[in-house]
Amino acid sequence: MEKPKYKRIHSYGSMSSRSDDDMTVHSQLFPYPKKLIVPREILYEEEHPPFQPLFATTKLFGKTKLPWLLVIYIVFYFSYLISGALVFSALETPLENQIYLEVIRAKQDFLAKHPTVLDEELETLLEQVVRASGQGVSSSKNVTGGPNWSFGQSLFFSSTVVTTIGYGHVTPLTRTGKLFCMVYALLGIPLTLVLLSALVERLLQPATALLRTLNSALGHLYRPFTIRLVHLFIIVSILVIFFLAVPAAVFTTLEPDWEYLDSFYYCFISLTTIGLGDYIPGDSPGQPYRPAYKVATTFYLIIGLTFVMLTLTVFYDIPQLNLSTVFSSMKLDEDPERVHLGSGVGPGYGLGGIGGLVMRDEFPREQRRSVVQVRPHHDDSPSPDDTTPVHAKDMRVH
Repeated sequence: MEKPKYKRIHSYGSMSSRSDDDMTVHSQLFPYPKKLIVPREILYEEEHPPFQPLFATTKLFGKTKLPWLLVIYIVFYFSYLISGALVFSALETPLENQIYLEVIRAKQDFLAKHPTVLDEELETLLEQVVRASGQGVSSSKNVTGGPNWSFGQSLFFSSTVVTTIGYGHVTPLTRTGKLFCMVYALLGIPLTLVLLSALVERLLQPATALLRTLNSALGHLYRPFTIRLVHLFIIVSILVIFFLAVPAAVFTTLEPDWEYLDSFYYCFISLTTIGLGDYIPGDSPGQPYRPAYKVATTFYLIIGLTFVMLTLTVFYDIPQLNLSTVFSSMKLDEDPERVHLGSGVGPGYGLGGIGGLVMRDEFPREQRRSVVQVRPHHDDSPSPDDTTPVHAKDMRVH
C-alpha cells in the first residue's frame, strides 16, 4: 500500500472534515468545546488586508494583477467623460443657440415697440430678473408658485440637503441661513445614511428570502450566477415599475407642463441623487395643496432612495458583477461560484462592502464558518518525486 504524501490531520469532535486531492479540507465547526489538534502552523486569515499603494501589484483569483490594469481603467474613465461632453455639446448646442436668438429677437421687438426705453435700462432690468430667478425668486406674478419658505417647501428643501440631492432652485440667502445649512448638512447627511442603511437592512430579509426561493426552485437547473442574475432582474424590475414608471405617471397627472418623459426624467435624476433642479414638483402656478404635495414628494424621495440602495447592494453582492474587486488588494483566490451570500459575524445582515450593506445568510451561531490557513513547517519538505503544485500544499479550512 502506497504511503500517503501528507500527514493526516487529526480532529476530536469539534470538526468534521474530508480532504480532496488538492488537500483542501472542508469543515464545519460545532458549538461544544473540543480540542483541535493540527500538527502544523495555523494562521487565521485577516478580513482587512494591509495598506497597499495605489499602483501596487496584487493578486486576483491566484493570478498577478499588474498596476497597468488600474491605469487602463483611469484612461477609459476619462475617455468616457470626454465622450459624454462631446455628445452633450453636439445635442444641446443647437437648441441653446435657437433660444438665444429668440431672446435677442424678443428684446429687439420690445425696444421697437417702446422707443422711449433705453437699451441700457432694459439690460439692467433683465439682470435683476435673472439674478432673482437664480436665487429662487420669480419676478412674474403669473408664474409664481407661492412662497419658497413655507413649511412644506422648507421640509422639501431640508430633505434635498440631507439626501445630497440638492436641486439648487431654492437656496439660503442670508448669512445665518447659509451657516445653519452647512451645520445642518454636516449632521443630517450621516443621520440619513444611518436611516437608509437600517431600512435597507430590513429590506434585505425579504430579498434574501426571494433568493433562497429561487435557489430552491431553480438550483437544480441553473448555476448560482444565473440565479443571482434572475434575482437582480426581479429587484431592478420592482425599482423601475414602482419607483420610476408609476410615480412618473402620477407626476404627469399632477404637473400641467410635464410630459411623461419629463416626469420619468425627474424621478431618475432625483433617485440617483443627481438633482439637476430643472424640474421641481409643486412649483406650477395656482397648484392646489402645494404644502401637502411637497411633503408627499419628500417621503417618495426617501423611500425611493432606500430601494435604490437595496438594488445596489444586491448588485454588488454578485462577485462577477462587482468590478471593484478587480482593483482590490484582498485575496480572492476562491471560485466566485462558491461564494455564499456572505460571511457575517452574526446571524442576519451586517455592514460592509461597496454598497454599504452586504447580504448575509441567517445561520445560527453553531453553524458559522471559520476560515483558517494551514501552512507546513520547514521540516515538511516534499520528496523529490512529489509533483504536487505549490499552491495545493497549503490547506484551507472553510
